Amino acid sequence: MPKSSFPRPRALATKLRFSIVASEFNPRYIDGLIRHAIKELGSLAPNAAISIHRVPGAFEIPILVRELALQKKADAVIAIGVILKGKTDHAINLARSVTDALQRIAMDFGVPTINVVLSLNSEAQARERCLGNKINRGTEAARAAVAIVDTISELRRAKS
Repeated sequence: MPKSSFPRPRALATKLRFSIVASEFNPRYIDGLIRHAIKELGSLAPNAAISIHRVPGAFEIPILVRELALQKKADAVIAIGVILKGKTDHAINLARSVTDALQRIAMDFGVPTINVVLSLNSEAQARERCLGNKINRGTEAARAAVAIVDTISELRRAKS
């Protein structure tokens, strides 16, 4: 089984604010992703404030991410959801809608939004990506959030 594909960025000592917006659907998997993300954020950004916000389902994630972006409440947002595919196209449509909305919010408001709204084919895939340690998407999301915040900070320092 491959290790996490996202390299570990350097740790940051600055005071940062990370928000996690997570669906309440599939709580076992969501809680695993949150746990791994918080652990990695704590390691990479020990002075960071981390807030967790719950929403009913994946479809509601973008509205809360947008509100956090409007209020400038976070240096980066991690959006967490697990969509298990069924026999219809509903999961595919939902995942695309959420992904498009999150990207639009990130671009419109300039707030890095890490999309960990996973569209998975099976419970086995969910266990592997949400509960396991080898390719945990919560860990990868934390790494991506820290890396992009660091890169943006460097660009802004260079500009001034």
